[in-house]
Amino acid sequence: MNKKEVVRVSKLLLVFTVAVYFTLVVVGNIFDYGVNYAWVKNVLNMGSTFEGNNFMWRAIENPMIHNIFYWIIIIWESLAGLCCWIGSFSMYKNLKKNSNNFEKSKTYGILGLMLGLLLWFFAFITIGGEWFLMWQSEMWNGQDAAFMMFTIMGIIFLSLLIKDE
Repeated sequence: MNKKEVVRVSKLLLVFTVAVYFTLVVVGNIFDYGVNYAWVKNVLNMGSTFEGNNFMWRAIENPMIHNIFYWIIIIWESLAGLCCWIGSFSMYKNLKKNSNNFEKSKTYGILGLMLGLLLWFFAFITIGGEWFLMWQSEMWNGQDAAFMMFTIMGIIFLSLLIKDE
């Protein structure tokens, strides 16, 4: 294999890995609903934030809204994963074709990664971390994990943006 083929296969495998990741996350969230639901519930009700903070008016204690938030996350993860699956299969189909075709084949992978980046940065770091003060919780703070996933997906996203030779 030459360098161009190695780079293409690398991009394909990275998008494929993100597709597998999101699939596993969605399956886990659906079939072990209560585990991550507990996390969503505790972040939204702000029960483990610093005592006496002035932002408790933001807390949401309604279980129906907790479930809605959780399903929004699951659907968001599903869409990101689906786009990455479509993107990886499209890249596979165009692996040996000209640069223009391969560039076009990355579109759904880029879209899936962008959805993943928005999920981790907007939903978890911005809304969970700052609006609901998740950073104040010793037990329910998912900001490190969110940052790790944002960084991983960001690197893969940037690699896809590099044009094919």
